[in-house]
Amino acid sequence: MNRRSMLFVSIAALAGLLTHKSGAARQPAGPPVIGLLVNGAAANNPAVGAVRAGLAELGYAEGKNLILEGRYAEGKLDRLPALAAELVALNVDVIAAFGGPASSAAVRATKTIPIVFAIVADPVAVGFAATLDRPGGNATGITSNDPEQARRQFELLREVMPKLARVTLLSDQDIPGADASGLAPIERTYVAAAKAQGMEPQVLKLRGPAPDLDAAFKAMANQQSEALLVLEVPVTLAHRKRIALLAAAQNLPAAFSAGSADAGGLMSYGTNVADTWRSVPGFVDRILKGAKPADMAVEVITRRELTVDLKVARQLGLTVPQAMLARADRVID
Repeated sequence: MNRRSMLFVSIAALAGLLTHKSGAARQPAGPPVIGLLVNGAAANNPAVGAVRAGLAELGYAEGKNLILEGRYAEGKLDRLPALAAELVALNVDVIAAFGGPASSAAVRATKTIPIVFAIVADPVAVGFAATLDRPGGNATGITSNDPEQARRQFELLREVMPKLARVTLLSDQDIPGADASGLAPIERTYVAAAKAQGMEPQVLKLRGPAPDLDAAFKAMANQQSEALLVLEVPVTLAHRKRIALLAAAQNLPAAFSAGSADAGGLMSYGTNVADTWRSVPGFVDRILKGAKPADMAVEVITRRELTVDLKVARQLGLTVPQAMLARADRVID
């Protein structure tokens, strides 16, 4: 070995030693690390549980050929940027982000680490992907966005309440993508759908992790709202059962999305966010095997579910048409 070759080897060895000691990068021989960035809590988190189960089915054994690094905002969504930065500093191989705020924090934190997002209503509208077919950046994933869902939910409410005119939309202050009107894409979609059917929408935006629901329901009463449509956003998902109880106490029919069918409202309809969780492992697996997020089409969940609760309908003094019951996937009685 000549002097120039010896010098090159020595520099390379020194660089490798410094990198190892600094912790800036893991050794190639180690198992891949998947960062989990979650709006909610760590304990019994259903999204994370679904991802763990899916990865196991694909042959990944946690602690052996895969490491999971979880970061949980516990409903305090202002913590997400710092938590995303922690995962970037760890140089994880993939970040799986659950929910619009978590996905937004991940996309802002890195333009190089692959990101798989889920529970995002419209990834193109909020800038996570250039198009659904070719995202073009370092992020791809799954959306349960159904362009017909808002219209259909209002139609279902009208089937039960033919004279419905004033409706409240309950949303989340912290979801991304708000324009000059202050409304995020999902809120704009629902407002437009309500107006198209001649309804007067009231938008109320809660702030987690401990939203003032009493004030929200007082505002609904002041507006003389006749029904409540609960959007599928982080704060309402976390507090769906209390929202349903307060609505019932105010004799206000409440409609939820399918992911909140267990809330106890009059009805729920649409795609289910749980379906997005189950698709995350497949995206992670493909990325670990060399696929690039820029070229991986965003998966669109299209399976819709309708649940009607006849017990709640009777409590509210409402009659559900037989035609709706015949179409329902589930009737609670």
